[in-house]
Amino acid sequence: MGVALALAIAINFLSFWFSDKIVLGIYRAKPSQDTKLNQMVEKLSREASIPAPKVYIVPSNAPNAFATGRNPRHSALAVTEGLRSLNDQEMEGVLSHELGHIANRDILVSTIAATLAGAISYLAQIGYFSIYGGSDNRGSAGIIGLILVVIFAPLAALMIRMAISRSREYKADRYGALLTKNPEGLASALRKISEVAKHQPMRGSSATSHMWIVNPFQSGWFVNMFSTHPSIEQRIRRLKEMEGRD
Repeated sequence: MGVALALAIAINFLSFWFSDKIVLGIYRAKPSQDTKLNQMVEKLSREASIPAPKVYIVPSNAPNAFATGRNPRHSALAVTEGLRSLNDQEMEGVLSHELGHIANRDILVSTIAATLAGAISYLAQIGYFSIYGGSDNRGSAGIIGLILVVIFAPLAALMIRMAISRSREYKADRYGALLTKNPEGLASALRKISEVAKHQPMRGSSATSHMWIVNPFQSGWFVNMFSTHPSIEQRIRRLKEMEGRD
């Protein structure tokens, strides 16, 4: 119990101070050298009255983006290489959505939740393989190991569901649409990103799926267990309703 307590304290400390670097490291994100992208983020940040986040590029052809960091002054905005294939209005919609997460301070909760959930799932797998990995441990001990995975994996998912509400995505969509004054730009981007994600899913940690503007991973029961995103259809419908009111 003492070891478990020390481990929990260490994970919480690392999650608070280094979770952004951990998540950026998972996806091999590098500081952006794209002048146009950097200027676009700076312009939108000024309009949102928040400090401009550091911009990173994730080496993936699938368009997507996420924000991370512990507060608006220590934040980062990561976009995939594929996001730059969108037109300017669509890119601004995506960037404004992520700036909405930063302005609303969603990023600390979501990043720590991803780190902790990933750590718990990892510990559960260690527990399972340490017990069940040997050829002589395939009896009752193997069943105990399987129970560890069955219990801890859903617990990790539950942590994410408790920490992040689907309403946060709606709120960030609305923020982005109001910031750019162009709901159609974000709606169009969501449509394109979702379509690519279906046919070209990314590889990565399922515990981070909630951080991306659109879930980039292949659908399945395990990924769906961690899902916190509303349906793309519902998000687009709400954006269309905003456009209609304009």
